[in-house]
Amino acid sequence: MYNKFISYLNGLLASPLNPEEIKIIKEVFKPKTLLKNQYFLQQGEICKLTGFIVKGAIKQYSLDEKGKEKVLGLLIDNWWVGDRESMLKNTPSSYYIQAYQRSELLIFTKEDFEEHLINQPFILEARRILFERQSLQLLKRLYATNMLPAKQRIQELENCYPDFFQKFPQHLIASYLGLTKETYSRIKSNMLKNQ
Repeated sequence: MYNKFISYLNGLLASPLNPEEIKIIKEVFKPKTLLKNQYFLQQGEICKLTGFIVKGAIKQYSLDEKGKEKVLGLLIDNWWVGDRESMLKNTPSSYYIQAYQRSELLIFTKEDFEEHLINQPFILEARRILFERQSLQLLKRLYATNMLPAKQRIQELENCYPDFFQKFPQHLIASYLGLTKETYSRIKSNMLKNQ
């Protein structure tokens, strides 16, 4: 479990983690298993944990006024999970974060982060890179949701995140793309006919 996380970090950083940094990681990050449908966080709770998904599939969603799920995030291997705003501001979360399939994570608390990680150079470098990537991904997603036709949104997702289609069912992918499952199914069917 730790080897995969260490490889992930080494892929981000300019130089590989040294033995002391690896020791800190193993002391601070704790293994956690989420079973299918188990919550990492529920709406109204204050987020106390952040996790790195070693293996699995997790959905982040809110409920609309009719109680229907609106998927805001689909999270898979080598992605991070948590509600940063809730954790930083100590405020109730607006989201549910739930395992779609059994998921293996490495988690840490805000207190552990502040006590052991916040000033570590490797963490500062990794956070900078991850924040840049996340900002770019959010802008790209906003653009796609607001500007691209449905077919192109599906194609973009297939190109960028093909693993989503192995880990999540069509209705979750449709919701993530801002489509009804019927619209998604119709467009996908037409795409397959035209191949």
